[in-house]
Amino acid sequence: MVTGSWEPVPLEEADRVVNLLPVRPQLLTHGVWTDFLRADASLDLRSRAPHGVQSDLGIRGATFGQTLVLLDGFRLNDPQTGHHNLDIPVPMEALSRIEVLRGAGTTLYGADAVGGVVHFLTAEPAASSLRLRAAAGNFGTHEQRAWTEYRRGEWSQQFGGARDVSSGFQPNRDYRNLSLASVSRHAVGRMTTTLLLAYNDRAFGAEGFYGPFPSWERTGTRFGSLSHRRKRTTVGAAWRRHTDWFVLERQRPWLYNNRHRADSWQANLRRSEEAGRNARVFWGVEGYRDELVSSNLGRHSRARVAAYAAFDVRALGRFSFSLAARQESYRPGAAPFAPNMAGGIWLHRRLKLRAAVSRAFRLPTFTELYYTDPVHRGSPELRPEQAWNYEGGADLYSGRFQAALTAFERRERDGIDYARHPGESVWRATNLRSVRMQGLEVSARLQPARGQQVEVAWTGLRGTAAALAGLESKYVFNHPSQSAVLGWQGSLRGSWNGRVRLHVCRRMRRPAYAVWDLAAARQGARWRPFARVYNLTGTRYEEIAGVPMPGRSVVVGLELLLGADGRP
Repeated sequence: MVTGSWEPVPLEEADRVVNLLPVRPQLLTHGVWTDFLRADASLDLRSRAPHGVQSDLGIRGATFGQTLVLLDGFRLNDPQTGHHNLDIPVPMEALSRIEVLRGAGTTLYGADAVGGVVHFLTAEPAASSLRLRAAAGNFGTHEQRAWTEYRRGEWSQQFGGARDVSSGFQPNRDYRNLSLASVSRHAVGRMTTTLLLAYNDRAFGAEGFYGPFPSWERTGTRFGSLSHRRKRTTVGAAWRRHTDWFVLERQRPWLYNNRHRADSWQANLRRSEEAGRNARVFWGVEGYRDELVSSNLGRHSRARVAAYAAFDVRALGRFSFSLAARQESYRPGAAPFAPNMAGGIWLHRRLKLRAAVSRAFRLPTFTELYYTDPVHRGSPELRPEQAWNYEGGADLYSGRFQAALTAFERRERDGIDYARHPGESVWRATNLRSVRMQGLEVSARLQPARGQQVEVAWTGLRGTAAALAGLESKYVFNHPSQSAVLGWQGSLRGSWNGRVRLHVCRRMRRPAYAVWDLAAARQGARWRPFARVYNLTGTRYEEIAGVPMPGRSVVVGLELLLGADGRP
């Protein structure tokens, strides 16, 4: 595990709640990376379209803008709008795992990590291989995949692409999604150099996505990163360009449309030093620059620099403690300070207690500052969000059984949301003076037999709406008040694997709903048939008010695997 700690540590030694989701062994039973995130009851994935075409993600009741998204340690958050944060540019085949940090991560990763962090990680291939896959389903769904991995000595190369299309489960809900990526690595001893290049293009019908309009949108992402790790030092740089073409009425594009282009640059230097037998010091400096050219928002740019330092002491299986702070500056007089303190102690070899307190902040996006359309108004006077996070919990490890309990609270000041008075039609970007979120997480995992795993998780949230002072909230108070996930995955007869997931969710002031997914795939063979069923019972539900999600959908396909499996 690398997310939520200053250096890789075993998952059970983490002082924070981190959920590790292996991707590579489950490629066929999960059609897209959103299938993995839906296994976490504390993640609020609000999709406007299936197959990850466009989704918002909140953690522990935070809004989508308060979740930081990383790819191999580099930021993917979009400076134009948080709606594009999950425009992941790489095919799922490029990923090894996804790590989710629940709770603030600003001290480690900078702005936006108020509710938590979702970290997509690639990995060096174990051997050479070639994957070819095709699938089809109802609603005119088609999937194509091609991914190759080559390894020889110190060098490895991964390359491929993914294409997903659908005619839509209702009018103006069609989509097309294309991703291409290349990952090159050179590893010698304790030195590793990685070059990642990625491209994504997606177009989709946006019926009712942002208001009562038959809209259409096309977004594109270009991403490149270069990193070098040598013993205790890591240096890296990355560039991301995101384009967005939004048409308010698809059949009359001349009536109202916007074009946006956002460029982001980032660079970092990270270093660790020995400070004793069980202690280490970590420090680093980072720099960022964002630029936006928009037909609606105009031209804007901002730059910021940051420095951090941390002291970490730990004795595996006994105790751990870390104290850290980050200083970030993005304009004269604006220098938010983000401290963090976390610790854990093993009361028994099977029982661990942990606690953490941290401060986080988020800068308003350019859309929140300057955007205008018939039903939305930005506000150039918006102040950055600030929040204190507190959490405490216990972890139990008993052979094949694991359980966790965590209580948390987040106290926000100047939280940003779109709000309006009852009866008004225009949403305005507004600072909410005070918002408080309190919650409880309970989870248990059991391995009843070899190759079998059953997991149940529940998260309850309570937010104080007094901060609205009679206003209606568009995003902040749309979070689930209760969310539960029951899942199973494991081996079936022969060489088949399967998974089942039941998600029950109750959102604020809305009725509860349940969604049941299941999948099966053949493993350990050259030809690998698979099938996935989403929303088996055909539940009618909305994750975003006014945007219905599909009923029952079925996807059936076949993969050809040549060479080694390439599992990490």
